[in-house]
Amino acid sequence: MKKKYKKIYNISSIKNKDIKEVIEKRYNILIGIILIIMTVLGINLFVVQILNHEFYVSKVEQLSKNIVTSTSTPRGRIYDRNGKLIVDNEAVKVIYYKKPNGVTTKDEINIAYKVADMITLDYNKLKEKELRRFWVLNNKDKAKEKIMLEEWQLLEERKLTSNDIEELKIERVTEEELEQLDQKDRLAAYVYYLMNIGYSYDEKVIKKENVTEKEYALIAENINNIKGFDVRLDWKRIYPYGDVFKTILGNVSTNESGIPYELKDYYLNLGYELNDRVGTSYLEYQYESLLKGEKTVYQILDDGTRKIIDPGSRGKDIVLTIDIELQKEIEKILTEEVVNGKKYANTKYYNRSFVIISDPNTGEILAMAGKQVVEKNGKYQVYDYTPGIVTTPVTPGSIVKGASHAVGYKTGALKIGERRNDNCIKIASTPIKCSWTNLGIVDDITALKYSSNVFQFHTAINVGGGVYRYNEQLNINPKAFDIYRDIFKEFGLGVKTGIDLPIESLGYTSDSTLPGHLLDFSIGQFDTYTPIQLTQYINTIANGGYRIKPHLLKAVYNPTKDGLTDILYEVETTVLNKVDLEDKYLDRIKLGFRANMVSGGLGVDFIDSKYNAAGKTGTSESFIDTDGDGMVDTETMSNTFGAYAPYDNPKVSFVIISPDIFYKETSNARAPINRIISKRISQKYFEIYK
Repeated sequence: MKKKYKKIYNISSIKNKDIKEVIEKRYNILIGIILIIMTVLGINLFVVQILNHEFYVSKVEQLSKNIVTSTSTPRGRIYDRNGKLIVDNEAVKVIYYKKPNGVTTKDEINIAYKVADMITLDYNKLKEKELRRFWVLNNKDKAKEKIMLEEWQLLEERKLTSNDIEELKIERVTEEELEQLDQKDRLAAYVYYLMNIGYSYDEKVIKKENVTEKEYALIAENINNIKGFDVRLDWKRIYPYGDVFKTILGNVSTNESGIPYELKDYYLNLGYELNDRVGTSYLEYQYESLLKGEKTVYQILDDGTRKIIDPGSRGKDIVLTIDIELQKEIEKILTEEVVNGKKYANTKYYNRSFVIISDPNTGEILAMAGKQVVEKNGKYQVYDYTPGIVTTPVTPGSIVKGASHAVGYKTGALKIGERRNDNCIKIASTPIKCSWTNLGIVDDITALKYSSNVFQFHTAINVGGGVYRYNEQLNINPKAFDIYRDIFKEFGLGVKTGIDLPIESLGYTSDSTLPGHLLDFSIGQFDTYTPIQLTQYINTIANGGYRIKPHLLKAVYNPTKDGLTDILYEVETTVLNKVDLEDKYLDRIKLGFRANMVSGGLGVDFIDSKYNAAGKTGTSESFIDTDGDGMVDTETMSNTFGAYAPYDNPKVSFVIISPDIFYKETSNARAPINRIISKRISQKYFEIYK
């Protein structure tokens, strides 16, 4: 037994020894970890207190200060290409209220009476129910007497709510009691109402329009006695040229509305606050990052006054490519002519026209306008429709035949000087297809001069590898559609132009590959394009085959007191692509466009001959929805026209589009709306740019 006990004792000793060793090891590890932590802390303390001492001291100072920023800062100004101011800011005095913590209803009523002694407002805008509500709040004991014992009992039994009781009080305020309220009472009631519109934490604008110097000063001097009230200088956009080009200039939100809901995510991701004033459409939105100002930063001192820490700055000034005087004249002409156009026969569905004037060598837009005419109560009213230039696709018609020629030349389906007979063609099971008249024998130049459809049909058949026989089935390779569209895109047709506006439509492209539709495509009767796409197309031909990005921004300047003196940068011409076509072919197209504008050509009367223009007219069959059911049901005809001048050294291009100018009612008469508009706007351009 002793022997056995001795064995057990020895084993126990060994275990105790092992435990001590484990504890020592763990203790050493713990000491090591503590030393490492202390070392890291020591290093960080050294970095904070020694290396970055000044940085963190400044941070502490900032956190200990009551720092606020201004609600908004004036935006940059907008000028036209000649330095004429077209959008500016005007200072606006604002009296506002933001509810402080701990302010009671009684306090707010007292404040409202004080403010009523300092400012004037049209209190007649206050609804009678709100006036009754103010009476109840201001006469609580009398208001309680209007509730019967039975109604108080129903409240205790939860058969009526507190809101029900309050509504009963308001309803039972008598006319006699309201008549006892004098002007000051009513003004205070209106001020109180404005103080409590919307959410309690929101800033409430009490007066913004026509704030006098005296009112502004009285509020500013008494902010300690009317807690929550304050004043500030705000601004609003003003337009020296009125509504001219105003739609495309765009809009800016107000302090009250802040960032529109649909733009909330976009602007918040950029670091904006919900109540910031931002560009909400077109150029104001497109160039928000340039036009927005830097907010003023204030420190609120102990006495409630403000000390400016950072004065902020107005946004950058931008110069547009637009000539505002030319723009004004173009809009005037267009306004007159869309109304005059309704005087012609067969214009039942005509209601709008578009004009774009640009520099084909740079892509600068000199003027662009769209006007829509609407009949109301027997009178015509005209509305701005300029956004339609980038959003409204139209069936272009023969204006695209220059690009169709390019397809023929590029593929070998058309030879220089090739002559063809302009006889109507007939494909089995389809209507006969003709030109607008029988033109006889035409070559590639006269085909453009007289706008031959048949000439283009034969080119399209050749491109598609088809063989035409009268009244027989026509088979073509469906890839011919891709060939046409790919080359059209090089000219800007069927592809976005890249214009510097936030929205741009692409137009309509069908999936059909029927042979007859390829023929329609070749004469501009299938796919649709926007006016700005047609402008890019005309410019590409005019400048020798360079597809240039159209743009409205010309230059950006830093804001100064002396106007446009500190240029930041100037917008450079952007070439998107060069048409893959030999110059000899492009020259033939230009000769055809020139022929179209001289004696016998269909565009001869659109621009005065002394300006040596080249261009192409277009007439298309269009289809519209006349009953609003979403289905096209009526066939109309639309007119397009594109030109540049002078033809041998282009300086300017014109595009005029008038959809749905013809609907056969009593005769075949067609209104010359496009021709008249073109003649007038080109004449006006040359008067200004002699």
